[in-house]
Amino acid sequence: MSQAHTAGGENHNYLNHEKGLWSWLTTVDHKRIGLMYFIAIALFFLVGGIFALLVRFELIAPGKTLVDAGTYNKFMTLHGAIMVFMVIIPGIPAFLGNFFLPIMVGAKDVAFPRLNLTSWYVFMLGAILAVLSLTMGGVDTGWTFYTPYSIRTSGGVVIMVVGAFVMGMSSILTGLNFIVTVHKLRAPGMTMMRIPLFVWALYSTAIIQMLATPVLGITLLLLIAERVLGVGIFDPKLGGDPVLFQHFFWFYSHPAVYIMVLPAMGVISELVTTFSRKTIFGYTAIAYSSLAIAAVSFFVWGHHMFVSSQSDFAGIMFSIITVFVGVPTAIKVFNWVATMYKGSVRLDSPMLYALGFLFLFSIGGVTGIMLATLGMNVHFHDTYFVVAHFHYVMVGGVLMAFMGGIFYWFPKMFGKMCHEGMARISWAFIFIGFNVTFFPQFILGAMGMPRRYYDYIPEYHSLNQISTIGSWIIGTGFLIALIAMIHALIAGEKASKNPWGGKTLEWYTDGDPLPIHENFKEIPVITAGPYEYR
Repeated sequence: MSQAHTAGGENHNYLNHEKGLWSWLTTVDHKRIGLMYFIAIALFFLVGGIFALLVRFELIAPGKTLVDAGTYNKFMTLHGAIMVFMVIIPGIPAFLGNFFLPIMVGAKDVAFPRLNLTSWYVFMLGAILAVLSLTMGGVDTGWTFYTPYSIRTSGGVVIMVVGAFVMGMSSILTGLNFIVTVHKLRAPGMTMMRIPLFVWALYSTAIIQMLATPVLGITLLLLIAERVLGVGIFDPKLGGDPVLFQHFFWFYSHPAVYIMVLPAMGVISELVTTFSRKTIFGYTAIAYSSLAIAAVSFFVWGHHMFVSSQSDFAGIMFSIITVFVGVPTAIKVFNWVATMYKGSVRLDSPMLYALGFLFLFSIGGVTGIMLATLGMNVHFHDTYFVVAHFHYVMVGGVLMAFMGGIFYWFPKMFGKMCHEGMARISWAFIFIGFNVTFFPQFILGAMGMPRRYYDYIPEYHSLNQISTIGSWIIGTGFLIALIAMIHALIAGEKASKNPWGGKTLEWYTDGDPLPIHENFKEIPVITAGPYEYR
């Protein structure tokens, strides 16, 4: 081991430190709060996933299959809003980040434990408000809430937008906690260039959360003001400008893509080095590329609006800057591949998910460059090509890393090993199902099928059928993964303290294998980097 650690007793751990439901609802232990996020996010993922399956089932054939057009729009909105605001954005930072960031920097907790618990309650309040929109006729605007339609349509738009606003506050509080924790609570000897790359990714993400989320919050408040008070801001009928809404919305929402992706990249860095049994190649380049992606992400929002009223010059500049984002991203991919080169690669289930991430995210990245190109963007704009690209990045990228991270850290979180065969089968179903679902959508987009439409011409039928069947395969894969985890909790083999041979601090907490209440009996002293496999 390259970093100092201590040994501890087997019986005392963070799960049995206190008992009872009240102890969970009032806990300030970052590990318990992380698990509370996990439970909430898993439930929202189930709901969002069900709406996705319903949307795909409706599209299995032209015309009405299951619901009418209005209901289809509401299903699509709920799927998008739940998956973006309640699953993918909070997923890795709030769950895995909360659980492991303090441990990985050698701290006993985050800098503001009570604020951490508060952020969970704020998140739950926002989520409940958003779900309440179902009782007010639902929302049919899509997750982007584009004006002026979102101002004029009926239904529970206001309550849904208030929910998104409140969840944004939770995101800011979590980001603040992570930044202060990284700066103030690192163990002695843990310089910034010795923190794990997962922490670097969370740190970069937190910067985006702090700077970009308030813009979305203000935009949503303006939308509410216009809808409730009739103030003319975005609605042309009231003297407003709908393109202004798109500027505000995408100024947040494109950096939000990196709020989702950067933590996933951090997970992949941990998986690649651990399962290659090799010191990660280009640690400094990967760390700084996270910051570079965070910085550049604030200057690319205009590529969502190439066909709006923005000038040609603005379009060209946004196109060039967007392509530039590919540079730090490519640096990461190159370094991951270089790490695997001549490494002792083990294809355990977390590594399979990491490889799945590399494959799917690369396709998403390359098609992103295509969409950043002005001429191609005009052809693909608002077609299924965009849907496929978005899902290859967001679902293929983020969820692959999320699942890989769960299987990787499951022994440390719960003290049990998941059945490796079931975990690998779940990966196979999700990976194959994902490509069956979304690759045909690239072709549909190139053929001109518009996204978000309820109906389509017969020429698109066969590819939509394939896409819908793929969604069933994905659903089966996640069901197998859920069964594997439940089986592990009930009858899983007890995990050793460090089953994968990881080198970062979370594998050397006091407690065997579950960490104790405050992680370490004595704060460790760090004498080397996090990936010393030499």
